[in-house]
Amino acid sequence: MAQLPALEIPEDGKLAGNITHFARALRRAGLPIGPGSVLDAIRAVEAVGFSEREDFYWTLHACFVRRPEHRMVFAQVFRLYWRNPRYIEHMMAMMLPALHGAQEERRAAAAEKRAAEALLDLNRPDLPDAAPKTPEEEQIEIDAARTASSRERLRGLDFEQMSTAEMAEAKRILARLSLPVRPIASRRTRRDPHGAQPDWRATFRAALRQGGEIRDFARRARRTRWPNLVVLCDISGSMSAYSRAVLHFLHAVSNTKGQGWAQVHAFTFGTRLTNITRQLRARDVDAALAAAGAEARDWEGGTRIASSLRAFNRDWSRRVMANAVVILITDGLDRDEEGALGPEIERLHLSARRLIWLNPLLRWDGFAPRASGIRTMLPHVDSFRAGHNIASLEGLARAISDPFDAGEKARLMAMLGAD
Repeated sequence: MAQLPALEIPEDGKLAGNITHFARALRRAGLPIGPGSVLDAIRAVEAVGFSEREDFYWTLHACFVRRPEHRMVFAQVFRLYWRNPRYIEHMMAMMLPALHGAQEERRAAAAEKRAAEALLDLNRPDLPDAAPKTPEEEQIEIDAARTASSRERLRGLDFEQMSTAEMAEAKRILARLSLPVRPIASRRTRRDPHGAQPDWRATFRAALRQGGEIRDFARRARRTRWPNLVVLCDISGSMSAYSRAVLHFLHAVSNTKGQGWAQVHAFTFGTRLTNITRQLRARDVDAALAAAGAEARDWEGGTRIASSLRAFNRDWSRRVMANAVVILITDGLDRDEEGALGPEIERLHLSARRLIWLNPLLRWDGFAPRASGIRTMLPHVDSFRAGHNIASLEGLARAISDPFDAGEKARLMAMLGAD
């Protein structure tokens, strides 16, 4: 790491309060920091000293950073917070690039915008002390029986209707979601002394070594395999807000261990198919999505579902579809030629272990399969679900774990039959 400049000691000398405020900013930026970590950091700084900025940096780093993907966020928040008192102009430049007089010539680095959001939210002027209240004023009762918490409201809010602050909070919630999967029982077996199947060959071989006497029965158990997860995400203009939120969720799935997936493969499509699997492996979500955006040149363009599925079936199906669960995220409004979509979606369905379609248009109560692309694709999916808010993505985990979950497919297929 490059030599850090000398750190200016605050004039008021309230180091403990500054470290606490710094920890709050880190927590708002996504780091899991509790009161114990703050106390440890204050004690560590007291023990190490306050002479060198680099020593101060690594002391706080040792107390607050526990995962590799948090290093970049910590570095950006530290750089913005422990600088001269005019750091607010720099943060405003990150958040409001059109602000006159504060705009910088470069783009915000990975995790820098999140750091600015966290610090700006905490940089509120203290309210003046209110006048003493009378006992009548203090005894105010509020009926909160029908109110909902902001987080519950956010779970049901459409991604397209979220403000910048709400979307930032939604991304933090999505980063903590999981998508676990159950293992697949294979036909092949392995030796297991507690297995359910008898192993007669091993039993007789052992008996031959003992003069024909069978002393114990060998047993075998079925092997287990883990499926792949393949995500095909529509990034056309009508899907822009939803695809960005889903890719945040997919980044968390790709970088969280213990969920059971053998491999996670991600593809985007608009006017062409793009493989962004390698880009999403970056630990920091901002760096990963920036690399994915640079790789996929057709963001917010047209929609060519048939040609994109044809490219996937031709170039990638045999490489990634090993007992794979496929999640298709699109509104189904195809602009390709008539008749080309049917054979491609059928081939994708036959290659997949399960094909789950997330469609944000299902958020409308009066949704009906009237578009030709939706009518063509619907019979070839195993589950048809909404994908427009946090609650719908939370329900995706239940759909994957339940092989009989069909979502809204049966109801919409009945509409097709009625037509």
